[in-house]
Amino acid sequence: MKSVILYSSSKKHGNTAHSVQKLAPKLQADCIYLDDYEINDYCYNHTNSDDGFRTLFRHLLNYDHIVFASPVYWYATTPRMKAFFDRITEFMDDEALQPELRKLRNKEFSILSNSIKQAAPECFVEVFQRTCEYLGMTCRSQIHHQYPYEGDK
Repeated sequence: MKSVILYSSSKKHGNTAHSVQKLAPKLQADCIYLDDYEINDYCYNHTNSDDGFRTLFRHLLNYDHIVFASPVYWYATTPRMKAFFDRITEFMDDEALQPELRKLRNKEFSILSNSIKQAAPECFVEVFQRTCEYLGMTCRSQIHHQYPYEGDK
């Protein structure tokens, strides 16, 4: 089973990256830093198709298991990860893209989160879980790492 970890964070080499580096060898997973890609917000007119979203999304379809990794920011994921999920709507809206979207039905997903708390808030997990299950994906696991508060570093 081919796995990939798609992670986002304001710090490319911060706590989320540390969590990703711990998990990747166990899964023999490739790692993709989402923030290296230009992912614009969802647009009803689909005028953002020239950014990096569609290429990245199509690349992810080559994997059987996708781990979505993000720190918890005010009970939510990072803005870039949120934009990524919002943009999946394009594949729902466009009949020509729908066959590609349906490929997610055979995929598994996991959630990898981190924060100063012992567990990820339920509302954080639900966004990933409900969205992925709506898309027909199967949840494999939810992993959370607690890190100490770093103050004003």
